[in-house]
Amino acid sequence: MSLHQLFLEDQILAHQTDAVFPLRLTPEDAKHVRVLRLIPGEHIAVIDASGDYFECQVEAVSDGLTVRICRRAEVPERPQVMLVQGLAKGDKMDTVIRQGTELGVAAFVPLACERSVVKLDSAKEAKRARRWQAIAKSAAMQSGQPSIPEISPLRTVEEVCSLLAQATAVAICWEEAPLEGRMGYAIQKGRAACGAVHPSDVRLAVVVGPEGGLAASEVDQLLACNPRASLVSLGSSILRTETAGVVACALALYELGCL
Repeated sequence: MSLHQLFLEDQILAHQTDAVFPLRLTPEDAKHVRVLRLIPGEHIAVIDASGDYFECQVEAVSDGLTVRICRRAEVPERPQVMLVQGLAKGDKMDTVIRQGTELGVAAFVPLACERSVVKLDSAKEAKRARRWQAIAKSAAMQSGQPSIPEISPLRTVEEVCSLLAQATAVAICWEEAPLEGRMGYAIQKGRAACGAVHPSDVRLAVVVGPEGGLAASEVDQLLACNPRASLVSLGSSILRTETAGVVACALALYELGCL
């Protein structure tokens, strides 16, 4: 059975000197712990502020959560997949971030495109960013991911091009891509161009457009920003943007041996 998992924001367990000690939980996590109804003797997984993984035994739950460290485990290195997702309307971005986190996506970059339906002012952007980060944390806890994905501020195509310049490979999902353009080919092309790269060293960026898709000029910019960028087809069906983002990341993680 998988362990319930908690992330600590400002506590490093390697610095603890007492055998039994309280965890410093956020109010939201403290509420989550009460919902879990943990009991003394139960084991939980704790990822501390340094990103280190510990299996801990619950000692007391009457006032907060007091634990004892059972073991410290090494988190294996794995390929990093970043999803650059065209900004979508409504709660579609919530779905992409939740399901992408469950799969193991390491970072999300919301992308403002020419055909993006929704436009965010600074106040709305800040509110959405807080919501997306909370969704990512909740999904990481639920799915047992070793870290919480980073949620980037909203970026323009020009800003994204700068971010993608050093990626091992860039897979641009576009409905006009040739059907023979597959995710596996895009990844292999990038790895070959970088030399003999160990799978855990791969840094793959997956780009998906908004509801209206990527404009041809945006595709040209993205292809030009990295010599290891490729157009990728997700098949003959036209997928909704929130479906395309999740499917593309699932294919990428499968090709990288993570699923």
